[in-house]
Amino acid sequence: MPSTGALKRVRAAWDRAHAASRLRPPLLLELPLVIALYLGYRFGRRVANGQFSEAFANAERVWDLERALHLPSEAWVQDLVMRSETLIRGINVYYATVHFPAILLFMVWMYWRRPGHYLWARRVLTWVTGAALVLHLLVPLAPPRLYRTGDMVDTGVLFGPAVYDEPDPDSMANQFAAMPSLHVGWAVFIALALIVSSRTRWRWLWLLHPAVTVLAVVSTAHHYWMDGIVACLLLAATLLMLRPPPRPGAATGRTAPVPALASAPAASPAPEDAAAAGPEPPRAGLAAGPER
Repeated sequence: MPSTGALKRVRAAWDRAHAASRLRPPLLLELPLVIALYLGYRFGRRVANGQFSEAFANAERVWDLERALHLPSEAWVQDLVMRSETLIRGINVYYATVHFPAILLFMVWMYWRRPGHYLWARRVLTWVTGAALVLHLLVPLAPPRLYRTGDMVDTGVLFGPAVYDEPDPDSMANQFAAMPSLHVGWAVFIALALIVSSRTRWRWLWLLHPAVTVLAVVSTAHHYWMDGIVACLLLAATLLMLRPPPRPGAATGRTAPVPALASAPAASPAPEDAAAAGPEPPRAGLAAGPER
């Protein structure tokens, strides 16, 4: 026969699952909404395609701005990584295969395991992605692999796997949607959201994902430093508006009220103390002598 402790643990797990199910939005409504948001973003990028002259002019401005700010050259990072063919091939694979599967797995995990944070995560991603789409429309930007500045090369074409073909104004892939970098923005938010919504001390290792992503987008010549910086600024502004819910098990800062103690009757003095104090004085309002 199961012990009382085991039954309590099962009951607690059942209660937690029931509470989580009430926080989780209906899947039949949530899935079409997420798909619609994704398709809207993809077609929005398609509208911004084909702005060749503006994209290359903006690339020159971004490159000059970074040099004025004394940011390290992206060409130096690429040259450093390309000293190892194994390393650059691995980074190419990371860039080509991790971005969309990572955000998909992240949203599924948040929906199923962290329903209290899921709606917050979906709203933040919607705002960040929407703001990025506006910038893609307003600021088309040729990435370093197309701008060919600083002797940078397309490492995907050189070593494989290649993500893009030659730029085509009729293509669904807008290669000039580089500002800001959603690779960086999404990766940073995934790490922050998993840190906020978890309690394990290993949660800080999620910061490796955006760190590797920044290295990947720069060394493969798909983005400038400024693309990632602008993405982080958009994310920071969004997080100022949409604060995360409290972490599971975190203290809320409220203290339970202290119950009022019932007033106890005054203790009677000990006999020896009463004798030492002498006879009780007459009460106010009573005559000291006999009534006349």
